[in-house]
Amino acid sequence: MRIIFGTSESIVVELHSLNFEFQILALSSLIILSIGLLRVSTKFGIPSLLIFLTIGMLAGSDGILKIWFNDADLTRKVGSVALAFILFSGGLETDWEKVKPVLWKGISLGTLGVLLTCFIVALFAIYVLGFDPIIGFLLGAVVSSTDAAAVFNVLRTSNTGMRKGLTSLLELESGSNDPLAVLLTTSVLGFVGTKAPSWEVLAWTVVQQFSLGIILGLLLGYWIYRGMNRIKLDYEGLYPVLLSASVLFVYASTDLIGGNPFLAVYIAGIIIGNRSFVHKRSNVRFMDGIAWLMQIVMFLTLGLLVFPSKISSVAILGIAFSVFLIVVARPAAVFLALIGFKVDWREKLLISWVGLRGAAPIILATFPFAKQLPESEMIFHLVFFTVLTSLLLQGTTIPFAVQLLGLQAALEQRASYPFEFENKEQSDTQLLEYIVPYGSASVGKFVYELDFPESSLITLIYRGDSHLVPTGKTKMEDGDVLLVLTPDGAEKKIREILSRMGERREA
Repeated sequence: MRIIFGTSESIVVELHSLNFEFQILALSSLIILSIGLLRVSTKFGIPSLLIFLTIGMLAGSDGILKIWFNDADLTRKVGSVALAFILFSGGLETDWEKVKPVLWKGISLGTLGVLLTCFIVALFAIYVLGFDPIIGFLLGAVVSSTDAAAVFNVLRTSNTGMRKGLTSLLELESGSNDPLAVLLTTSVLGFVGTKAPSWEVLAWTVVQQFSLGIILGLLLGYWIYRGMNRIKLDYEGLYPVLLSASVLFVYASTDLIGGNPFLAVYIAGIIIGNRSFVHKRSNVRFMDGIAWLMQIVMFLTLGLLVFPSKISSVAILGIAFSVFLIVVARPAAVFLALIGFKVDWREKLLISWVGLRGAAPIILATFPFAKQLPESEMIFHLVFFTVLTSLLLQGTTIPFAVQLLGLQAALEQRASYPFEFENKEQSDTQLLEYIVPYGSASVGKFVYELDFPESSLITLIYRGDSHLVPTGKTKMEDGDVLLVLTPDGAEKKIREILSRMGERREA
């Protein structure tokens, strides 16, 4: 690796020759600047990931700071670890009760949808753009999946509510389709050279990667959950450290055994996040912060790797490639993958439009460097151009698309509580969070009318930006987030009561 820093072409200094403090200053300044500009991205509806990429490019070789960075392998490693944390954090915050109704739709989009996108894009690249078949299929594989970091980020910062189930479906798809895209990319690269793998070997690799990824994700996720509750550490600050190390353990062990590490960490996150463990809320908040840091570092690194002056050389080609992917390939794959499911055409169009490309395709575009393909630089910059197009065109217009298709819904609040409840494994009482759905029959009722189990107690209500300590005469409102102290076994009844639709008393 060679990193060079300078303010002009005539003054070029190797970064590693500068003192350590200066390197730390440069890195911290870029991160602080990225965080500071988040308010700008929120105000103008610009995806924050686009801000991070832009800062990286401005700091890079063709930018203001002239940091010269060309280590594609390091970028791949940094990006892979960062993506593992992002997927794990996304899994932690995935509500299994919301995922279950859309599980098979998500699986279909994450597998069949990826394969169809790869094939359709490859045919376009070969027969319309004139690429060699290997390069055509490589481009199709690299851009075949939606990006978890981009989708999680945009959906959670756009302040746009969608019809029930759509957000969960989009997050499930983006969190589960990266493994197949990675496998397709490495498989196509395997055909470069004289020792190409047979189709039987590829089929077995697919089965092995997915089965081991799922099994290890389930097992390791459960063991981590049990370990978090049993270890009884004296210092609360060690729990986030333990959880972070566990993410790396799941990722590395699954990869070494031959499973798909991205699928494993995502499933492990879902397993842990849907169970009660010690200091759960503080750990979830910590992992959310780590996920943000990983997004910033990953996109800054990817921005540094890009030479903006070389993007212009693929601009015309990139526009044709991007437009076909967004307007033709993605919608065709979504409509075909959802055949047989009860999804109306407007929902399919929205799912197609939220198929954002982000860090994952750029990271996959660094894989050809390892094979020393002569076209690797062109592939990288073409994919980078496609990601920029996706974030600019799709990422900024998601709220408009939701309204245009008539799929908007009231935005569910994300609660933030002023205290922490420590769930003990040996205790049969848990502090759980429930949302009063919009349109629920419970809206307008007093607390004493809710017919909750006698041993359950609503300890706090999060409404808007305020916290309410309820009494029996407190009325329920749409979107209220309830913090309920309840014994094991009562969760299902409470959820059924709140989700019951029908006649409601107006508040």
